[in-house]
Amino acid sequence: MSATFDFIVLGAGGFGSSAIYHLSKRGARVLGLERFGVAHDRGSSHGETRVIRKAYFEHSDYVPLLLRAYELWRELEAECGEDLYHEVGLVIGGMQDSDVVTGAKIAVAKHALTIESLTAAEGRKRFPTYNFPEEFSVVYEPEAGYLDVEACVRAHLDAAVKYGADLHVNETVIDWRIEGPGVRVRTDRGEYAAGGLIISAGAWSRPLLADLNVPLEVLRKVLLWYETPAQKFDVAAGNPCFFFETAGGEFYGFPRINGRVKLAEHTGGETVADPLLVDRSLRKADTVGPGEFIAKFMPDLPTRAAQHVVCMYTKTPDSHFIVDRHPEHDNVVIGAGFSGHGFKFTSSIGEVLADLVDQKRAALPIEFLSLGREALRA
Repeated sequence: MSATFDFIVLGAGGFGSSAIYHLSKRGARVLGLERFGVAHDRGSSHGETRVIRKAYFEHSDYVPLLLRAYELWRELEAECGEDLYHEVGLVIGGMQDSDVVTGAKIAVAKHALTIESLTAAEGRKRFPTYNFPEEFSVVYEPEAGYLDVEACVRAHLDAAVKYGADLHVNETVIDWRIEGPGVRVRTDRGEYAAGGLIISAGAWSRPLLADLNVPLEVLRKVLLWYETPAQKFDVAAGNPCFFFETAGGEFYGFPRINGRVKLAEHTGGETVADPLLVDRSLRKADTVGPGEFIAKFMPDLPTRAAQHVVCMYTKTPDSHFIVDRHPEHDNVVIGAGFSGHGFKFTSSIGEVLADLVDQKRAALPIEFLSLGREALRA
């Protein structure tokens, strides 16, 4: 079969679902192609929750994208009638000169954000579930919190379909090509033509960008949940999300939700050759780092994981995103390499991707995420 659209979006996960939503809301005829199902557990946008924060220690240039993301999450909540963002705060711990502490303070100074700086002793008193060593500095961001990740994807797609988008799930993209002034996409079911294309396929982006030789590395990552009856881990007891930079790695997590505390290591990860074949079992090695972190920094939490989920990071060499137009085809737009810290941006970067393919320019500053930057050159 063959059909023609204004735009085709490859991948309907976090970023793709948002791009489909923004384009269809503008009245465009959009086709979203998804290899698996809606809000599936085979890629990167699953596992119940994702942290969202403004004092962005990775780079202060992300902050304008975050401020817009907050606005758009609230707009989507109003549209779908569901709470998607929970402002519970975030506590950051690390050495005074650590990247997380210094980076957060740089973002605050540059963009007039709100944080509280605490000593280790003040941090232990304020947040007694965390054992901050004396040499640590503590930063608390009250306007941070978490997103319900699968619910966010569903909300974007449900609204997109309401606006007239076509969504094809369980359909595998084989390839795409430029055809005249537009593009043609071939799948295991047929072919589709469109005026423009967005490639946002997560861990499956590499073969779709083979002509550009984009240096993307896919990593296996494990999310863990620890059951505890202790109410002091609850939001109601003043317990926020957390992110620690330690000598043993970077670890993050959430307050107790439904009787469980979720925790994961942000650093490390095993390279994945084929995303379809990633090992989704729980290995003994997967729990060693988190267990050591718990013993030292959250000693009241059990160290035996009750549940796990495997997801994937798709990383660039500098761990910054790729959001840009194809260098040879300005009707092809790329959103890739979100490097394990992208989901919070899906509302705003989905809008940016829509702008780039629809208007050939973005209202938000994305130059630092360009495909042509030095770190991506072979």
